[in-house]
Amino acid sequence: MPNKLPFRILVIDDDALSRELLTLLLLREGYAVDAAESGDAALEALGVQGIASPDAVLVDLQMPGTRGSSLAHRLREVCGGARLIAISASVSSGGDADGYDAFLLKPFSAEALAAALQGIPSPPEEPVRQNVTVLDQNVYRMLAESMRPEPLAQLYNLCLTDVRGRLAAMRDAAARGDDATYRREAHAIKGGTGMVGAIELQTLATTSENNGIPANYVATLNEFLLACDRLRRMLIARKTVPDPSSAAEVARRSHA
Repeated sequence: MPNKLPFRILVIDDDALSRELLTLLLLREGYAVDAAESGDAALEALGVQGIASPDAVLVDLQMPGTRGSSLAHRLREVCGGARLIAISASVSSGGDADGYDAFLLKPFSAEALAAALQGIPSPPEEPVRQNVTVLDQNVYRMLAESMRPEPLAQLYNLCLTDVRGRLAAMRDAAARGDDATYRREAHAIKGGTGMVGAIELQTLATTSENNGIPANYVATLNEFLLACDRLRRMLIARKTVPDPSSAAEVARRSHA
C-alpha cells in the first residue's frame, strides 16, 4: 500500500455488484473510498459536488457514457496526478485503456492492486479457477476472511439477485433479436460473478457475450438458472446463505 494514509481511491463502475464488492475490499485494506456509477457521475461529483480529490481512480472500461481513453483524459484534468487504473472483466483491446497508468483484469487480488498503485510491474496472476465447477475456493476464502458472515451473505444474495434480473433482460433482448443488449447484460454478469468467484456463471456469461444470441437461447438461459441454483446450494452447504426450505419449515411449525 502507498505510504500516504488514508490513501483515497475513487471507484467508477456501472455494475452495482462490482462497485459494492470493490468498495468493501478496499475499505478492508485500509483505503478511503468513494464510488460512482458512471464516468459522467464521477466527473460531476469531482467538479460540482466537490468530493475529495482521489489519489487513485479505478475505472471500469466498459460503461455507458464517457469511458475508456476519453474518460482518462477528463480525469487527468480534474484529478491532477492521481494514478489511473483501468479494470475490466475482459482483456483490454482497441486502445480503450490508453491514458491509464495500469490495467487489472477482474477479479484481481489486493496484492495486484497494491503493485499497480505503486507502479510496480507484476507478472499476470495464475488463474485461480482450475478444477472448480461452481465456486472459486480461493476467492471465496478471501471474501470469508475479509468480511463478517452477515455482509458476506448479503454480497452473494446480491450477486444471485443481480444475475436473475439480468437474465430476464437477456430473455427479453433475445425475444426482440437485440443482440447488443444481450451481450451487454452477459458482460455485466461476467464481471460481477467473477468478482465473487462464481466461476460457472462467469463462464456461461463469457460464452454468451462472445457468441451473442444462440438459436436456442431458452436452453442457454435455463443453464444460467441451473447454475444459480447450484451456487445457492453450495452456499447453503457452507452456511453462507440461509436455507429457504428450512426457514419455511420453521415458519410452518410456529403457526401449527
